[in-house]
Amino acid sequence: MTATKLDLTGLKCPLPALMTRKALRTLPVGDRIEVHCTDPMAVIDIPVLVQQAGDRIDSTERRDEVIIFMIEKMNAAIANDD
Repeated sequence: MTATKLDLTGLKCPLPALMTRKALRTLPVGDRIEVHCTDPMAVIDIPVLVQQAGDRIDSTERRDEVIIFMIEKMNAAIANDD
């Protein structure tokens, strides 16, 4: 299991959710992605995206204005479907 860091700080809705979805599609099941965002809407958009994709948020934390999601790829059905 590996972890990839995705720095989406400074981007506004809907880009953080769209780029997170794109990154998740490239991951094999069991890998994790650490997503860093500053858009306040990300606390709503990214959890909804992850739930709809069948993946899992392991943790969410805030460091000053940065929101950090640790997401685990769980659903092979949408992996690499681009």
